[in-house]
Amino acid sequence: MTVSSEDDLAALKRIGRIVANTLEAMGKAIEPGMTTRELDCVGRASLEAAGARPAPEMAYAFPGATCISVNEEIAHGIPGDRAIRPGDLVNIDVSAEKDGYFSDTGASFAVPPVTRAVERLCKDGRRAMWTGLRQVGTGRPFAEIGRAIGAFAGKNGYTLVRNLASHGVGLSLHEEPTEIATWPDASERRIMREGLVFTIEPFLSLGATFAEDGDDPWTLYARPRALTVQYEHTVVATRNGPLVLSMPG
Repeated sequence: MTVSSEDDLAALKRIGRIVANTLEAMGKAIEPGMTTRELDCVGRASLEAAGARPAPEMAYAFPGATCISVNEEIAHGIPGDRAIRPGDLVNIDVSAEKDGYFSDTGASFAVPPVTRAVERLCKDGRRAMWTGLRQVGTGRPFAEIGRAIGAFAGKNGYTLVRNLASHGVGLSLHEEPTEIATWPDASERRIMREGLVFTIEPFLSLGATFAEDGDDPWTLYARPRALTVQYEHTVVATRNGPLVLSMPG
């Protein structure tokens, strides 16, 4: 969507704060022995307390309030009986709707004990996301997002998953502009217009370049198998640069 009024912006900030607060609460709740279903219940309760509805359920009949992916799973993991264990890498993706507006955020959490490589991967995953966010602004090329993240990944010895892209959001969970690459894409010619709402969500990996289907209709796995992190914000393109909506408060 394109923000066209102060009411739009206020509503987007409201749902952005809700998903960010939910993600923060889930991250703090992670502990060894709990199942991903139990962690999902923390997210559902947080969303419901704020008067928001889980977007994956609402839009796609996803079997959970949030997507929780562990280790080799890199996206769209279904909450269930899998127990979280020490040393696991847990990705949480939270998207929700309130008053007709949507927001989307995500982060990866390393469960102690954490190896130095995983600690660095998580830190650099956030840096990769912010590298992309700094390219956002009215009149700027979308291609600069992927180019900047690609340069960061290459300089620091990482790969990028190249079939999970960023996307427009706002009045629905996924909308125009679709398939915003967070890797270098020579075919990208689009320009960011004032007030455009979309996500930035690179998947930074220790070797994976592709997400492949698993045994269920939802969960995606790294190919080749390698630890992968995702960090995501919802952002508005403005004349002053990026306005990040999915911030806790």
